[in-house]
Amino acid sequence: MKSTGSKKPGRPGAVRKTNKGPQVGSGGQGRQALEGRGATPKAEDRPYHPAGKAKAAKERYAAAGGKPGASRGQSGRGQGAKPDTRGQTRGNPQRRGAKADDTEVVTGRNSVLEAIRARIPATALYVATRIDMDDRVKEAMTLATKYGIPILEVMRPELDRMGGHDTVHQGVALKVPPYEYADPETLLQKTISRAQKPLFVALDGITDPRNLGAIIRSVAAFGGHGVIVPQRRSVGVTAAAWKTSAGAAARLPVAMAANLTQTLKAFKKAGVFVIGLDGGGDTALPSLELADRPIVVVVGSEGKGLSRLVTETCDAIVSIPISEATESLNAGIAASVTLYEISRLRAGGK
Repeated sequence: MKSTGSKKPGRPGAVRKTNKGPQVGSGGQGRQALEGRGATPKAEDRPYHPAGKAKAAKERYAAAGGKPGASRGQSGRGQGAKPDTRGQTRGNPQRRGAKADDTEVVTGRNSVLEAIRARIPATALYVATRIDMDDRVKEAMTLATKYGIPILEVMRPELDRMGGHDTVHQGVALKVPPYEYADPETLLQKTISRAQKPLFVALDGITDPRNLGAIIRSVAAFGGHGVIVPQRRSVGVTAAAWKTSAGAAARLPVAMAANLTQTLKAFKKAGVFVIGLDGGGDTALPSLELADRPIVVVVGSEGKGLSRLVTETCDAIVSIPISEATESLNAGIAASVTLYEISRLRAGGK
C-alpha cells in the first residue's frame, strides 16, 4: 500500500539552486592583485639570501676600512659611556643569577685528582674519616694544600648526602662553586680598547661540556679573546669543561649572553663580522675573505646545527672541506680547525 503523505524531503545538505540573475562585477577592484608584485628581486638584493649576505658583508668590509671596531659608536655604548663591569672576575667563579648554594660536587678519587691537577677553582676538599689512603688521595691532599684549598674531614654519610646516594665517591669529594661569567659587550669593548683585533667563538645549542672545554682550549691557543655561551639551552662552565680545557678556562674569559641573536647583532653594530659553521655553507674556509677582520665564529650543535635566527644573523656561512668518508666533524674539532685557518690567514697565509 502506497503512502499518501507529503513528498519525500530532499537529501540533507543539498544546495538549493536559485536564479537571481547576473552578479555585479568587481569593477576592477582586484586588478592590482592580479598584476602581481612585480619582478623578482635579484639574489643580492634579498637580505636573507647567501648572495645578499655576501653583498652586505662586502659593504661593511669596505666601510670598516681595516679598523677594528670603527663603528663601535653605534653599539649602544658610546665612546664616553661608562663601562659595564659585571662578571669580570674569573679567579672567583660565581655564576651571575645563581643561588649561593648552587655548587657542583666532583666525586671519585680519579675525578677529584684530575680536577685539582687542572687547577679547577674549588672551595673545599672533603675526605672521609679513616679513609684508606692511596697515592691518589695523598696527591690530591698535597695539591690541595699547595693551592690553598681547605681540607675537611667528614663522616661517610655526609659524603653520601653531598654526592647523592647513587654516586660512588670513594671517600673524597671536591666542592666547586659556580663560574662567574663576563658580559659579552663589555668583553668586546675591552678587546677593542687594547687595539686588538677581536676573535671570539659563540656556541649555539652545544650541550656537551667536553666540547666547551675543547673550544676554550683552542680559542686560548690561537689568540682568541673569549667564548660566548647563551643563557638557555647550552652547556655552562662545569668541572668537566674545566678539566677538558686543561687549565685554559682559568686564563680565557667565558661570557654569557641572555639572548645570543641580540648579542651577535650588537657585535655587528660594533664592527665585528659574524660567521657560522655549517657543512652546507656557501663559503669554503680556505677562501674566507673576512679572516683579517674582527670576527665571532658561531658553532652549532652536531645534531641540529645553527638555529634559524642565528643563521639569518650571520654575515657568511662557512664550510670546512672534508673527505666524503667523514660525514661531519665534532663541534670542538670544527672550531679548532676554523681558528687555526683564521690565524694562518691573518698571518699572511703562510
